[in-house]
Amino acid sequence: MTAVTRAAVVAQARTWIDTPFHHQASIKGVGADCVGLLRGVAVELSLVAAGFDVPSYPRVPDGRLLMSLANLHMTPIDPPLLPGHVVVVTMGDHPQHLGIVGDYRHGGLSIIHALMRAGRVVETRLMYTPMMRFVAAFDLPGVANG
Repeated sequence: MTAVTRAAVVAQARTWIDTPFHHQASIKGVGADCVGLLRGVAVELSLVAAGFDVPSYPRVPDGRLLMSLANLHMTPIDPPLLPGHVVVVTMGDHPQHLGIVGDYRHGGLSIIHALMRAGRVVETRLMYTPMMRFVAAFDLPGVANG
């Protein structure tokens, strides 16, 4: 299998922008949550089998389960963050959200993610705030530099 570049991951994730938010969904243009976005991008790039799925999870994921699945299916990386990496963030006390790092159009980094409060997949400037703290970063399986 030919390795997929991180740039290809970002480009594919951007094709999901404006997909409505829908818990446990992973259908571009129809519905996705943060896990579904990541799963959908990985399937479209043939990084995982078409039938790949994760166990059922509550609307606010259990942080231990989320980290366990992230460590099982992706490769942990150390900073610096680069476009195409996957980040796990807290939006409260525990890890509960995933996003794909992009290159922000006005400089710096962005995060492409299915955001419940926005009601859709969005790309926003990547900012470190008390509300959104970064817990870990990963490479998807089969992703190369570039």
